[in-house]
Amino acid sequence: MKNSIQEMPSPEACANKIFEISGVKFEADIAADLWQKILQHKWLMSEKLGRDVGLRTACIDFLENMDQALREYMDYKRKDILADMGAQRISGEIWDTISDSQPPKQLIQRRIILPLKEEGLSKKHGVTPPRTIIFFGPPGTGKTHFVKAIAGALSWWYIEILPSMLMVDGADRIGANLHNVMEKARTLEEAVVFIDEFEEIASSRDAANRLDKSITNEFLKQVPLLKNRGNKILFVCATNYIRQLDAALLRPGRFDCVIPVGGLDEDGRRTILERFMSRLNINAANVDLSLIVKMTARFTPADIEYLFQHTAQFSFEQELASRRNYEVTTGTFVEILPKIRPSLTDEIVEEFQKDIITYSRV
Repeated sequence: MKNSIQEMPSPEACANKIFEISGVKFEADIAADLWQKILQHKWLMSEKLGRDVGLRTACIDFLENMDQALREYMDYKRKDILADMGAQRISGEIWDTISDSQPPKQLIQRRIILPLKEEGLSKKHGVTPPRTIIFFGPPGTGKTHFVKAIAGALSWWYIEILPSMLMVDGADRIGANLHNVMEKARTLEEAVVFIDEFEEIASSRDAANRLDKSITNEFLKQVPLLKNRGNKILFVCATNYIRQLDAALLRPGRFDCVIPVGGLDEDGRRTILERFMSRLNINAANVDLSLIVKMTARFTPADIEYLFQHTAQFSFEQELASRRNYEVTTGTFVEILPKIRPSLTDEIVEEFQKDIITYSRV
């Protein structure tokens, strides 16, 4: 939204202009702030009516309906910010694609989703829902999927801030871009704001260069500002390498929860396998799902998705070659699975368990 507001007069001039138009006197500093808002209201009235509205009309209307006018302007401003930040609506059904046994689904439901949805009950019992969260765990374990699922379950906007978006003007502008993005985020309502690969922009300052230190310092300033706003914003960051984050970010007071997202148990793998199988040309009676669940131990959700991409391509090529209907069977998976290496190893799982003990805070 382009707002063609004129150059601001002095505070004293603002007070005189408002008095001339409305007959109401304000202190100079108050008048300067009001004059800016009157000009914004004039612009918005003109946009809605499709014609230029005079200053007198806009000023009187603003002063008579100040609370409503401020709300309307913020609503219009948010629409532009949402579009500018690439806000998306996520289906609530995505929450059901996560197995109830998959950590940390039950924790997220209890600590985050229910207190935010049951706001009145939360306030009654003095429960303060988390506003800032870090998800950590090995690559491919579904951290982004969890964040989207939270947005879907809450019916809030989902906004992902990519590190590349902050670096678009060069490395020396990352701090300034971060400041601008977080300033926009603070004006929103009912939004989940997500930064993936958090370690890229908030790494430890111990061995960082001057620029990296300035970016982390900016983050340390911005997180409390976001938390102290009264609006409904959930700020979530995810990292594969929590040990690389600056220690100050991990202390209580900045991020409310630091939540591990690890591998899948058998129920978790079964839920994801069933979801992907529904997309294949398959007869469930010809597939031993329990066997495939066992064969996919140490597979992450990303690994399972990769498995099904290969399976779909394989069945397509088989039918293309024979021109006869090809149905996926247990044998198909038995043939393909040995070609796919699971992301999780015993060493990765062991290190992750250590990180859970050291860093998790729920």
